[in-house]
Amino acid sequence: MSTKRLLNQTIADWNLLDHPFYRAWSAGTLPVDALRTYAREYGAFINILPRGWETLHDEETAAEEREHVAMWASFAGALGTHVNGAPGIREVSDLTQTADLLFSQPSTDLGGLYAFEAQQPATAQSKLDGLRAHYQLPAAVEPYFEVHSHNEHEARKILAQIEGLSPAEQEQAQKACESMAAALWNALSGIYNEDCQAH
Repeated sequence: MSTKRLLNQTIADWNLLDHPFYRAWSAGTLPVDALRTYAREYGAFINILPRGWETLHDEETAAEEREHVAMWASFAGALGTHVNGAPGIREVSDLTQTADLLFSQPSTDLGGLYAFEAQQPATAQSKLDGLRAHYQLPAAVEPYFEVHSHNEHEARKILAQIEGLSPAEQEQAQKACESMAAALWNALSGIYNEDCQAH
């Protein structure tokens, strides 16, 4: 099995588009309060992403990610909130801790980043479509998702580097991919449970 197929099969077990949070967003049934919680809490993870590219000594992409951090802050601001310095939801805190650990060395960094970046174009497009179809919100909620809906180059770049690793390092990357995919799913569950279960 090819490296790409193995990684994508791992991610498929935790496909974020199948999560109840994103399904509700797409259907327009997600409360705006949940969008605010998402912006406020999940932003702590978005803030960590530049570090993943710094570990790979890819300053160009790290700089791009720092611009995306600012775009996420604008998304939160348009919803009347701001990104927490530290997550208040346990599962989101677990996600940031997982990212911190995986981003500490290149092989696990690559696997962790791939779990996120390989899914991001599809999830961003889904969220953008949901915002436009169902929510009457300021235009500033859209740019982060507009940019990432056609941001496939980062996943391709990561995959090429994983394919260049030794077999042992590729195994580390695959395990890291699974850990990150699960942590991303669980973070959404924590946010969903915070704001949606009572609705």
